[in-house]
Amino acid sequence: MKNRSIIVKGAAVGITTRYEQDYISLTDMVKSFEGGSALIEQWLKNKDTLLFLGVWEQINNPGFNSPEFEGIRNEAGRNSFYLSAKKWIDVTGAIGLHAKAGRYGGTYAHRDIAFEFGSWLSPEFKLYLIKEFQRLKDEEARTTSLEWNFQRMLAKVNYRIHTDAIKERLIPPQLNKVQISIVYANEADLLNVALFGMTAA
Repeated sequence: MKNRSIIVKGAAVGITTRYEQDYISLTDMVKSFEGGSALIEQWLKNKDTLLFLGVWEQINNPGFNSPEFEGIRNEAGRNSFYLSAKKWIDVTGAIGLHAKAGRYGGTYAHRDIAFEFGSWLSPEFKLYLIKEFQRLKDEEARTTSLEWNFQRMLAKVNYRIHTDAIKERLIPPQLNKVQISIVYANEADLLNVALFGMTAA
């Protein structure tokens, strides 16, 4: 699980990876707002929020418990209605929210849901959140591209060293051109397996 953070309007907001997707800390998002963590529960009480979460889960989660969701949706809006992220997850099998206990815990949401929550907190906050999140993704893409180019260049240099070594050390002078090409091909396959886990074929 990869953990990163972005700074949104002066607040550090954690991002983690679940199901190969980015999840943003709602707990960190509310730190600079009056009401703190209670805002997450207020947002979850909102009927429009529940409709959004329900649709998101139906699209993205084949294990979502729709009958339980219907029961929760019917209760929403009443004064006595209460819903925590943990209860939502436990009752419906939701994957869009993640509640984590402990020192580094908190409530995390898939980025789609986190952006929706950001809108509810403040349109300005949402825009800064999206901007900073996109900056992080662009930076990660650049880093991945640089790493890939570096590995490619390293492989190219090593390949040349390898072929020169084959020529100088492994090819007896009495071999003809066809036999020499077979030696090169076999050694190249060995190198490809060592570097990339597969042959050229």
